[in-house]
Amino acid sequence: MRDVAVVGIGMTKFGERWDKQLRDLFVEAANEALKDASMGKDEVQALFVGNFSAGSFVGQEHVAPLLADYLSLKSKPAFRIENACASSGMAFNLACMAIASGIYDIVMVGGVEKMTDISVSEATSVYAKAMDAEWESFFGLTLPAAFALIARRHMVQYGTKPEQLAMVSVKNHRNATKNPLAQFQFEITVERVLTSPIVSDPLHVLDCSPITDGAAAIVLCSAELAKKYTDTPIYVLGFGAASDSIALHDRPDITTFSATVKASRQAYKMAGIEPKNINVAELHDSFTIAEIISYEDLGFCEKGKGGLMIEEGETEIGGRIPVNPSGGLKARGNPIGATGAAQIVEIVQQLRGEAGKRQVSDAEIGMTQNIGGSGSTCVVHIFGRQRR
Repeated sequence: MRDVAVVGIGMTKFGERWDKQLRDLFVEAANEALKDASMGKDEVQALFVGNFSAGSFVGQEHVAPLLADYLSLKSKPAFRIENACASSGMAFNLACMAIASGIYDIVMVGGVEKMTDISVSEATSVYAKAMDAEWESFFGLTLPAAFALIARRHMVQYGTKPEQLAMVSVKNHRNATKNPLAQFQFEITVERVLTSPIVSDPLHVLDCSPITDGAAAIVLCSAELAKKYTDTPIYVLGFGAASDSIALHDRPDITTFSATVKASRQAYKMAGIEPKNINVAELHDSFTIAEIISYEDLGFCEKGKGGLMIEEGETEIGGRIPVNPSGGLKARGNPIGATGAAQIVEIVQQLRGEAGKRQVSDAEIGMTQNIGGSGSTCVVHIFGRQRR
């Protein structure tokens, strides 16, 4: 299996992008990634695109050839990957395997979603399609309600407090003030989170990630070719992916994401490292409880201690394991199909030392963890400045 390197990254501004269509957003991010890699489009051998539901959001299916066409890659194979919020994370995973196997030498991975063209209630219905349609959403369960059930159970089982959930949001908003591409570049307080409207008890509006437009793209190649395109290649040290029951009622314990546990152990084993070796991480915080549970499932702390970990500041920039220096899904934004790719863009910037005011000092190894639905899909990647 060949080693894989990231040689180019690009990302649009996240937010309400009334000035751009779905295809425009993707082309903007992709062109930036190609420029970053000092690479011509003709060198890209395949395109892997993460997109959750362009058909529901903007009425466009058959997304991959559309984007390949507008990027002038229409003669190349183009693949669309759908795995809810983990769509572009899984696209990156498949692209890594394609290069590692020798099928391709250079590929582009991207993710895109244009979500703000429909109402909030319509968007909530689209989100629900990431759940069990017959046994959850049909009976009125929404994605925020599913995570509210997870949060409530975690509180009962481990004593997690609403204030600790709020601290996740406060941290990630503070980090986003240093990210010029983030959707929400302002700070909030614990009190403001706890007094914001309830979406589904115990989750408030400010415990939830927003509806977002945006795109992100990455250029990958075999490690042997990397120095041709950049002086600072970032290597993929390990990756893993797993799934779980899509419906909450089929899981033995809803306070853990077993897909995260399995995917991360695969990635750790491939990279030859342990959780303590991670210097910076971008974790899936679509809802604040998800970040707390992910601390535990990734082995950053004992089970049930995730709330204490955020309370003690261990995941702040400058803490033991800085988490979501980009602002995370909560404040950077959550354009579903682009979220996993955006996480990777941030980690590459961190490992290159290009993250500006949010830079984590001496970052050598970084991680991304991308969840789909209410935890039924997870893909984990570990990156490093040095090859394995």
